[in-house]
Amino acid sequence: MKKLLYVGFFLVFIVIFLYVNNHWLVVSEHVFESEKVPESFDGLRIVQISDLHDALFGDTQEKLIAKVKATQPDIIFITGDVIDSNRYDLEQSLQAVQGLVELADVYYVLGNHEVATNKVSEIYEALSSFGVHIMANESTVLERNGERLAIVGIEDPLMGRTTEEMLNLATTYVPQDMLKLLLAHRPEVFNVYVASRIDLAFTGHAHGGQIRIPGLGGLVAPGQGMLPKYTAGIYEGQETKMVVSRGLGNSTVPYRIFNLPEIVVMELKTKKR
Repeated sequence: MKKLLYVGFFLVFIVIFLYVNNHWLVVSEHVFESEKVPESFDGLRIVQISDLHDALFGDTQEKLIAKVKATQPDIIFITGDVIDSNRYDLEQSLQAVQGLVELADVYYVLGNHEVATNKVSEIYEALSSFGVHIMANESTVLERNGERLAIVGIEDPLMGRTTEEMLNLATTYVPQDMLKLLLAHRPEVFNVYVASRIDLAFTGHAHGGQIRIPGLGGLVAPGQGMLPKYTAGIYEGQETKMVVSRGLGNSTVPYRIFNLPEIVVMELKTKKR
């Protein structure tokens, strides 16, 4: 009888553990300080959402939307894989987006799963109808009080262009001395972002390594394999920094372990000379 009770307690613990690991939303706050941040943009709060993969946080994503609202975003970046190609349900996937556009301007780049559906045009059209800014190998300039910064977005390499080609296309008309914020899905090409002199890149795709080993990091990530280098947090190379979101959902592997779903907040700060 005692053995059965122990087995029962263990199974309950596993169920609760897995539920918490896959549904407990956390917010990671970061600060990017640079002399290139215009004073008019000092304190700008950017919220990054990545790799939703059709995960649900409340029946209509109300928990996710409320969590993002509480961060008081000025702008929102979505860095791909809003949908999951293995269970394509565009209407469900866009419930979160419908709520996010009510909070702030939303900028979006696609991920490999959007490309894998072969329905990129349908996805772009649906997002555009909500007022989302589609960043398909292009840039846009934000202006405050005569000061400017650039938001740059590139598509996934599965669309047929290399990351270098897409970055060159997207930054053609961006002055070199202007602060450049990049939305891109893949972190494993960080060296390309560095070579292109991006100031701050927002990426996802790695799912935090899916299973995180305490004290060691992520176990496996697409495009990087076992014990991947870029899974979560901030990475630096020369004058470039990259934030990698652990993301929100799952794809082929159904569970996250020691890897809570993450909303990233990045606050810009002007570094005094």
